Amino acid sequence: MSYGLLKGKKGIISGALDENSIAWKTALKAHEEGASIVLTNAPIAMRMGKINELAEKVNAEIIPADATSVEDLENLFSKSTEVLGGQLDFVLHSIGMSPNIRKGKEYGDLNYDWYMKSLDISALSFHKFMQVAEKLDSLNEWASIVGLSYIAAQRTYPFYTDMADAKAVLESIARGFGYRLGKAKNVRVNTISQSPTPTTAGSGIGGFDSFFDFAEKMSPLGNATGEDCANYIISLFSDFTKMVTMQNLYHDGGYSSTGISEEIIEMMGK
Repeated sequence: MSYGLLKGKKGIISGALDENSIAWKTALKAHEEGASIVLTNAPIAMRMGKINELAEKVNAEIIPADATSVEDLENLFSKSTEVLGGQLDFVLHSIGMSPNIRKGKEYGDLNYDWYMKSLDISALSFHKFMQVAEKLDSLNEWASIVGLSYIAAQRTYPFYTDMADAKAVLESIARGFGYRLGKAKNVRVNTISQSPTPTTAGSGIGGFDSFFDFAEKMSPLGNATGEDCANYIISLFSDFTKMVTMQNLYHDGGYSSTGISEEIIEMMGK
């Protein structure tokens, strides 16, 4: 059911790889709620995914951009405002990748060149998005910017290695730019700390299936799905959350506030 929450709004959605992506589900929902959007992803990710299929479904133009390249992002934001016919009302940053995790490196044996790539791709790109948007004056008053995070920014999960550091930086950037853009144009910036979600990227982390089941048992509402997250993102893009900014918002079925669950106690007692 559509509520018209984004009727007349314009924005950029990054990171849609395939139908499992939260960004993919968000694009579908944004279109359903009346928004006009531009899709973007890194050229290599576009070759691996199905973004052209999504673009047809949501009537969106695709503008490739390497999120670590300021030049690419300048092209993305300038062309997006041109294509959409005005300044932007929302931006989704759904970007994250760790070469160390992909190569199975433990936290005490990181390749530091790869570590810097993890930070650049997964966190500094968020800063670059907003710095470019501000310098090009690409954002409308009361625009909303959302980045996807994870609770490993606050708590230790051994399998998450350097991505945990990247998510901590991401959340700090959201606060820093949230203050800056809020003072300048009433733009709000938030991150969402989502449940473990079986996306193509998430499922590639070692031990994902076991931790997904653990989080499901820990959370009184169970794990939040990708569809649920897309709905939450849409609410943050809408005018109903105009005074929410500089927050890391847990969207995890209660996992972050649960010390231990009855299901885990029962499992431990067996």
